[in-house]
Amino acid sequence: MPNGSLERFIYKEVTMKDRQHLSLEKLFEIAIGIARGLEYFHLGCNTQILHFDIKPHKILLDDKFLPKIADFGLAKLCTMKESIVSMLEARGTIGYIAPELFCRNIGGVSHKSDVYSYGMMILEMVGGRKT
Repeated sequence: MPNGSLERFIYKEVTMKDRQHLSLEKLFEIAIGIARGLEYFHLGCNTQILHFDIKPHKILLDDKFLPKIADFGLAKLCTMKESIVSMLEARGTIGYIAPELFCRNIGGVSHKSDVYSYGMMILEMVGGRKT
């Protein structure tokens, strides 16, 4: 993607030479685009897609800064009838994983774990640093 990943534009730790600033309006547009993508994965597909690794590194930006959710290596597919899926081990990146995925007896999780990760990413977008 022409503009690389979202992390390139939001962290203050990135050297000033490499960091490019985005306006709050543009960050808001990107956040809405990501939310729409997640909504499509969770409600718009015939088979629900649970990503399990939403974070700035996995959001790619095209030449118009439209976000694309990438890397489905940890994703899980489930039917729309299933609101909770069973998991044997936690998936995702520390700092973005929903608390229910840390429990010893993981059991059932839902699309809400992606929503939690999205929320953590929004905090980083607004704060300009890793949570």
